[in-house]
Amino acid sequence: MSFQDKTLTCRDCGQEFVWTAGEQEFYASRGLQNPPSRCPADRAARRAGQGASAGPREMFTATCSNCGNEARVPFQPRGDKPVYCSSCFETMRGPRR
Repeated sequence: MSFQDKTLTCRDCGQEFVWTAGEQEFYASRGLQNPPSRCPADRAARRAGQGASAGPREMFTATCSNCGNEARVPFQPRGDKPVYCSSCFETMRGPRR
């Protein structure tokens, strides 16, 4: 199969970008059938969590169920499950693989 560079338009910023033959070959080798809808810069920003819809993450304060210190968590504690500070959470989770 022969691929040729294509010019696409980013759905986020509206700028044109080139989807190279090499990128198309890579997509095909991974079984991806649709072309990218965002330019490389917007794709990278989205992967980094800085997309158009991403704002600052709301944090909530709770009391750690293990040590009693203040814990800052990215969800609203409901009270029916324990909440841990980052130190206790890491200890309880164990080593990362």
